[in-house]
Amino acid sequence: CDSWASSQLAIGITFLLQTVLGLWGNFSLLYRYLFLYHTQRRLRVTDLICKHLTIANILVILSKGVPQTITTLRLKYFASDSACKLILYAERLGRSMSISTTCLLSVFQTVTISPKNSCWKNLKVKAPKYIALFISFWWIQCMLVHLVFPLYAIYVSRKRRSTNMTNTRDSGYCAAADLEKISGSLYTALIVFPEVSFSVLIFWASGSMILTLYRHSRRVQYIHKATVSPRLPAESRATQSILLLASTFMCFHTLSCIFNITLAIFNNPSWWLVYVTGLINVCFPFISPFLLMSRDSIVTSLCFLYMKNSVSPDLIRKM
Repeated sequence: CDSWASSQLAIGITFLLQTVLGLWGNFSLLYRYLFLYHTQRRLRVTDLICKHLTIANILVILSKGVPQTITTLRLKYFASDSACKLILYAERLGRSMSISTTCLLSVFQTVTISPKNSCWKNLKVKAPKYIALFISFWWIQCMLVHLVFPLYAIYVSRKRRSTNMTNTRDSGYCAAADLEKISGSLYTALIVFPEVSFSVLIFWASGSMILTLYRHSRRVQYIHKATVSPRLPAESRATQSILLLASTFMCFHTLSCIFNITLAIFNNPSWWLVYVTGLINVCFPFISPFLLMSRDSIVTSLCFLYMKNSVSPDLIRKM
């Protein structure tokens, strides 16, 4: 019992650190994007996409990290059925937006760094104009799609009361209907298929970026004057940063899928499996803001929290 209590306390502290640092990093980054928009009245396309990725990360941490932290530290138990539906809705919405915005960021950067004579030359000019529209459309679609599951949960709850159904899953902080099993076809069509499609696109975009950077490095070897370099160093650094972000996402997303599938196989999974799955689900939202901030220097990004009243907008624009 003492060893189990110690293990649970260690997991709870890990959840707490992951949640606090993750929220701090994401809110710092979100503040930076809002401040840049306020001072410059516009954002780079990649910054616009990253801003929405940050919002998705915050949703995941608030809906997954905070409840898991409270539960493992035994501060409170979430038993309200309405609270469970709201938490699961926010978690699924954040997860869907996280993978879609990461995919969009990877594909957009792949198109941006493509050679002028490639098949993407027309899309390279038109894409920035439609990014905001695409993101808005996907937010609306995800919100509508994930509303299916709370509505279906109400139907399942009524049916369970009348037929004594017991197909529920306890995630530690609440017990909810196991909709992935009850509505397998619906879940596959609305959630699994888009996630798999986005994952394939991220793999393709990552491979394309690696190939483009490799070809660029080969060309640069024969160029002695930096002024005639075919690609700016800053653009290469941005591509490497986005490539690192996409690779990190796919690593944690793959691990998350494996553990979630394992969790779904067992009717009564061990608490260890439940907690480890929760930790992995929050890993990318926790790490990604620091990867994004490193693109422009972590110190510079975090300093935006303190610069608003001490530095002029003209100076900030030059940074």
